[in-house]
Amino acid sequence: MRSAFTLLLALCLACPVLGQSKKASKNPPVKPFVIGVIDQVPSKVLGEDRTLNIYLPEGYDPKDTTRYPVIYLLDGSADEDFIHVVGLVQFNTFPWINQLPKSIVVGIANKDRRRDFTYPTSIIADQNRYKTAGHSEKFISFLETELQPYIDRHYKTTAAKTIIGQSLGGLLVTEILFKKPALFQKYIIISPSIWWDNGSLLAQTPAPITQKTDVYIGVGKEGLTPGDAPRVMEVDANLLAEKLRNAHKSNFTLFFDYLPQEDHATITHQAVFNAFRLLYPLPAKQ
Repeated sequence: MRSAFTLLLALCLACPVLGQSKKASKNPPVKPFVIGVIDQVPSKVLGEDRTLNIYLPEGYDPKDTTRYPVIYLLDGSADEDFIHVVGLVQFNTFPWINQLPKSIVVGIANKDRRRDFTYPTSIIADQNRYKTAGHSEKFISFLETELQPYIDRHYKTTAAKTIIGQSLGGLLVTEILFKKPALFQKYIIISPSIWWDNGSLLAQTPAPITQKTDVYIGVGKEGLTPGDAPRVMEVDANLLAEKLRNAHKSNFTLFFDYLPQEDHATITHQAVFNAFRLLYPLPAKQ
């Protein structure tokens, strides 16, 4: 009798478990949450393949006729700026926000950012400290002759191109603006490392701008730069803005944004958000 009671109790306890198990089996399988695709472009200029993280906007269909502007993002690895910048792009393209046109985002994953984002330096200490640095000319050539044509061939793009870079990436974006401004129509420059080579880029004459070009420069309360020469990030950013304003009197709009509540580590997200507001102004309400 005792054994029969024990067996009955066990069956009663098992029934809900069996019911739950049966119910759980009806749940749909877990699926990955995908925000983009991973592509790869072979580069003869760099002598290596480069990984691209690419966000395609909602509704993107390679079979239809709709084309999209492209935002090129330096430091575009998944563990760098790709995910949070894509979030800003998606948010600002929601129909109820409508700040940005729907855009493709091309995040360029890093291999050696100091090699790719800096030009040669005359500072001996930096030559010794950063052995691979100084090859931005090759990386700019890669952007112009390989990456942009690859994206235009394989994705449905318009001619509108934006580039985003922070820190050393901001230095590279500034160098492109100085030397090959026609590569992009919108430049988002955040906390640029103008200190590189003791600010020698500021002594150069920017190339003429022949197309409509919009530039955003954002800098936080960042203080002394990492170079041996005493320079201040905010001062360099102001000098850059002043030089660009003096150099370009037409086809050019510049926005300077000082964010004292941010530092070098925290500035990127807020600065990109602000840049979208300034570079893509909403039409005036009637």
